[in-house]
Amino acid sequence: MGIRAGVVGTGLVVISLLSAGCSDQSPTVDPQDGTITDPSDGNEVPSLPPPGSIPDAGTPPPDEDGGTPDAGETPDAGTPPDPDAGTGETPDAGPWPTDAVLDYTRAFGVDKPQSVGLDEGLNLWILDGRRIGVLRPGDKQPTWTSNVGQAAEPFGPDALATGATVICGGEAGRAYVGYSADEMKRAEGIEQRTYIPWHGEAGYSAERFAEYKKGDLDAVRLQPDGTVRLEEHLWRTTGASNAGREAGIHNTNDFHYEEDRTVLNCARVTRGRDRGDLYITTNHGVTRIQGLIYNSHRHPGWYLYEDGSEWGSLQCPYMHGLGIGQNGDVLVANEQMVGVLVPSPKLEDWDREQTWEGPTPWSFKSYNDALNGQTTDDYWRAFEQVRSGRYYLGSAQYGVWALTPKNRSTGSWSKLAGLPSNRILSLKATDDGALYIGTDGAGLWRLEADGTTLAQVKDVSGQRVLQLVYEPTVTPSMLLVLTNQGLTVLRGP
Repeated sequence: MGIRAGVVGTGLVVISLLSAGCSDQSPTVDPQDGTITDPSDGNEVPSLPPPGSIPDAGTPPPDEDGGTPDAGETPDAGTPPDPDAGTGETPDAGPWPTDAVLDYTRAFGVDKPQSVGLDEGLNLWILDGRRIGVLRPGDKQPTWTSNVGQAAEPFGPDALATGATVICGGEAGRAYVGYSADEMKRAEGIEQRTYIPWHGEAGYSAERFAEYKKGDLDAVRLQPDGTVRLEEHLWRTTGASNAGREAGIHNTNDFHYEEDRTVLNCARVTRGRDRGDLYITTNHGVTRIQGLIYNSHRHPGWYLYEDGSEWGSLQCPYMHGLGIGQNGDVLVANEQMVGVLVPSPKLEDWDREQTWEGPTPWSFKSYNDALNGQTTDDYWRAFEQVRSGRYYLGSAQYGVWALTPKNRSTGSWSKLAGLPSNRILSLKATDDGALYIGTDGAGLWRLEADGTTLAQVKDVSGQRVLQLVYEPTVTPSMLLVLTNQGLTVLRGP
């Protein structure tokens, strides 16, 4: 089998709560690898049922229009794919070897990084702590650059970041690097812990203002000699109140609220109408990015009403799960809730929360009632949709679960049997209908398109599968498998 062998109140109340921020239920999750160090489930309470729970006929495929406009040419940006009118399909194999299985750590000296990504020019980007590597087509080994952007100084609680988390490719020659930062504490005289007064406003302090600069996301550029420079620490957004404020990623609807501080996952749209768009998940939600402009954020939250209060506390824990559906929908999962968002063509529409309506509605938003109650963490780490249309979610504690929505707020859940481990770190659906499953301790597994045949991919070394990246724009396609032993690339799934 080739590589398979071895194998709420009123709308006004909601707006107020969204501006004020959410309660975080996951302060003890390692943002770099999702390791749970001190899980806490909390107390079970009744939850408010979502409104408008009616059957959903599904989302029509987006129009194909050539993708996102290019933000500019860069010298030596790598070999871009052949022109394809935005379909993402190319007739050639691209610049990389077509071996069914190839260990890039041994073949190209990629080492054992923490995250990898491919840009539109098929440059391979590598993240290893405070250094960024680039393996360009034709290179025999990566070129490394250290101390760029948020990594310009040693990581720590008083630095620009506490650590680097993920890397994703963008347009040819550009990549995005995510970082982590500690949660903010409330300042004296400030009710909300994520609220930061601007210069000249009541309560302003230089120390608190510095929090704007921490964590978030860098855009970096490839140089002709293979090194990397900082292009920009992202700050440009669509919200009118944010105009001209170079303060990193913060709430688009009100810049005072600094809620997205730690980037946990990232995914580039590789084909279709929105090709080139980037999504990142954070300690708070999912943010959409086009070039150097972002719009934050959306989260499948729910309201917790305590002590008979009519004012609910919006729950939106850390969000690790992120995928792009077969028709371009955005799949997200935080520790308790999962959701499917239908993106509008317009970036400015992204944060317009109207639940089931509006320009960017949820087509599904719920939780796994077959596993836990709504207040109990499910520790979702990955969310994918296979060619058949079925959804799969991977949990760091509870294995892989298949989801078939019944309507917009309920679904049928079933656990996948046959895996030797319940600790899942990554999933990836491929064009042949299969689902690749990355475990924490039992290596890489492949679920065939029939949904039942399951086998280990023994040709990939490493027992801890940290990341799976799929590149379908070349033929045969590329599946990057990053484990604790390094990077292996599979061609053709």
